[in-house]
Amino acid sequence: MASRADDLALLRRAGEEAARLALSYFRRDPLVWEKDGGSPVSEADIAVDRRLGELLLGERPDYGWLSEETADSGLRLDRERVFVIDPIDGTRAFIAGAKDWTVSLAVVEAGRPVVAVLVAPAFERIFHAVAGEGAFADGRRLAASTVADLADARFASSRRYAGAVAMAPGRAARKPRFVGSLAYRVALVASGEIDVAIAKPNARDWDLAAADLLVHEAGARLATLASASLRYNGRETTHPTLIAANPALFGDVVELVRRVDSEPH
Repeated sequence: MASRADDLALLRRAGEEAARLALSYFRRDPLVWEKDGGSPVSEADIAVDRRLGELLLGERPDYGWLSEETADSGLRLDRERVFVIDPIDGTRAFIAGAKDWTVSLAVVEAGRPVVAVLVAPAFERIFHAVAGEGAFADGRRLAASTVADLADARFASSRRYAGAVAMAPGRAARKPRFVGSLAYRVALVASGEIDVAIAKPNARDWDLAAADLLVHEAGARLATLASASLRYNGRETTHPTLIAANPALFGDVVELVRRVDSEPH
């Protein structure tokens, strides 16, 4: 079995090649169609998925494979380690020519990510983490923010949540930041650029696995409203409403989300 350091080196090589391939389609009017369920997919998603499969499984044929753009055979369930991949997370942003899309790569072992690489090609950023060894972006160690008051928190979420934060009289509510890639949204909590990220129900393993490790290694949390950590590579790959935030904010964000979600809209 390869070491985690070797797996990290492999993910970095593969992520960098995948980024170059994705950029060759970016803002060049790639072919786009709808998948079952109505979400868009482009020829870039498929090309990057295929190339990552060649690179990663070519080096680790004994690992399982779970990717948004590959039909799931279920064989991954019997593997000790599994690649969990989103070839382009934020496909809508990619198609629109916006920069906030990523290539997300993780190795999952015993239900949790242990190695992660997240590439944001249009921003020329590379995040990585190994379980127990910290999270980094472009060589800089990441640390989540220590903001403890929701009124001071920077949100990446729908306007409903940020707009419902109680503010002091005369103080305007913060405008949330829109981030097309869920993985990048969570990674910004890891880097301290955002304090709170909220994911709607039905995010999938491939959207989350790499960013999950980044945010935990940076001292923050990604969890359900019941404070449960996520488990990956199960038969079911969808997740409920999720919050990424530092421990000082997490409980207050849970209360906020529950209150807002219970209101008619």
